Amino acid sequence: MITRRLFCGCLAGAIPFAAATAAHAQSAECAVFTPDRQKATAPDEAIARLKAGNERFTAGKSINCDLMAQVKQTASNQSPFAAIVGCIDSRVPPELVFDQRIGDVFCARVAGNIVNTDIIGSLEYSTKVSGAKAIVVLGHSSCGAIKSAVDNVKLGNITALLRNFRPALATLTRADGRRDSHNYPLVQKVAEANARLTAASLPRRSRIIKALVDARQLTIAAAMHDITTGKVTWLS
Repeated sequence: MITRRLFCGCLAGAIPFAAATAAHAQSAECAVFTPDRQKATAPDEAIARLKAGNERFTAGKSINCDLMAQVKQTASNQSPFAAIVGCIDSRVPPELVFDQRIGDVFCARVAGNIVNTDIIGSLEYSTKVSGAKAIVVLGHSSCGAIKSAVDNVKLGNITALLRNFRPALATLTRADGRRDSHNYPLVQKVAEANARLTAASLPRRSRIIKALVDARQLTIAAAMHDITTGKVTWLS
């Protein structure tokens, strides 16, 4: 039979242990990525880290690290484990959404998370040269660029930018209803198609990226961020 004194003693002993465990977990997450740590990270592990980070973010349990310490530790070297192609939308900052910090991930951001020669070149650098193990194309709900493409907006250089969404727009059918930016399910369908198609295009558009994928040194995934919940849903 457990007495009150024994119970309190066990509880008192458990609290420091739990605190130490939490402190150890935080210390591990705050450790910067070194070349050796990056090399030891498998492509699937890279995706798993991002998934775990988003779970912390949505649960309100983001880890606080000494960012200035990380600045100093990464000043002479960076070894990020992943590269993310995201939208410029202010509500979808990749490092925050995935609860990552200085030196953890490369980020390329452009309206509608599309890729062009410059961004693909940046991804080649991120992976082949700098060793990142995963590329994530991160779309999001209620994307202004997608809405503009749906509405066929004509405005300055935005007109040329919106041409990148033609393949995603081509996935629409009559069953999707009126082609209008106020048709939320239609906009969401185009955004998801754009993320998938963009991710799938990378090995076709880059021999360097294809070689890394074929050698199982790199994985590519598409995902969607919900701006109302913060949750990331993985499409591939």
